Amino acid sequence: MIRADTHPPDMRPDYTFDFDSRQYVDDDHAVWNILCNRMKPLLKGRACNEYMESIDQLGILTSGGIPDLQRVSDMLEKNTNWRIVTVPGLIPGEIFLEHLSKRQFPVTWWIRKREEMDYLQEPDIFHDLFGHVPLLNNPVFADYMQQFGQGAVKANHLGASHFITRLYWFTVEFGLINTKEGLRIYGSGIVSSAKETVYSLESPVPNRIGFDLLRMMRSQYYIDDVQKTYFVIDSFEQLFEETRPDFTDYYSKIRAMPEIPVGEILTTDKVITRGT
Repeated sequence: MIRADTHPPDMRPDYTFDFDSRQYVDDDHAVWNILCNRMKPLLKGRACNEYMESIDQLGILTSGGIPDLQRVSDMLEKNTNWRIVTVPGLIPGEIFLEHLSKRQFPVTWWIRKREEMDYLQEPDIFHDLFGHVPLLNNPVFADYMQQFGQGAVKANHLGASHFITRLYWFTVEFGLINTKEGLRIYGSGIVSSAKETVYSLESPVPNRIGFDLLRMMRSQYYIDDVQKTYFVIDSFEQLFEETRPDFTDYYSKIRAMPEIPVGEILTTDKVITRGT
């Protein structure tokens, strides 16, 4: 099998390659089953309805082994015109964003080892397929992701990639959403992590702050630990609408403002939960 740290011989310039899910071996499927069975009881009552409905519709929440990528991609294309493209691992940011702008989501083909169940330095197929792909089946979030990709490509040309990266981090990766049932998770980095699924909603340690676009773009965050601050949207429609404007003028404003350290609360924050 192709290893995670090597490029397949048939890889294209956009880092995609053709991958047959039949190449997975029994232990690959066993690891998926362990991860999936661990997450099932944790997500109930914690993940938002949009995520749970989509992961069920796409047949991803399964302990029958790693789902067939072609089948999931075909369903996704039928529902929201997104497709899965297979990549060997982390790919250059500008290539990743180009894929998003074309409604193509890069999914890493390899799965973690048994000794890496709780922490990975880079995403594997469980994070990508289980964490990211389900919400691409939701029409509003699907449009947001393409919109983000298009805006991020422009941000790269304006030297503002670090600002747009923070927006991605605090929404796509680690976002919370207000629902009539209470706070729920939707960020891929949360729904694919047993520890953060519980911590993000139930721990008294982190701050939970209402959505604030410019605030997020100024905020620092932890890369290798659970988050100290989460941002909360009221709906995916809000997320889409509030990120529709051209960000060019925003970048100039943010550059003139100080960075916000991890965990800091501002007087202008809409604080939902203040951490300890």
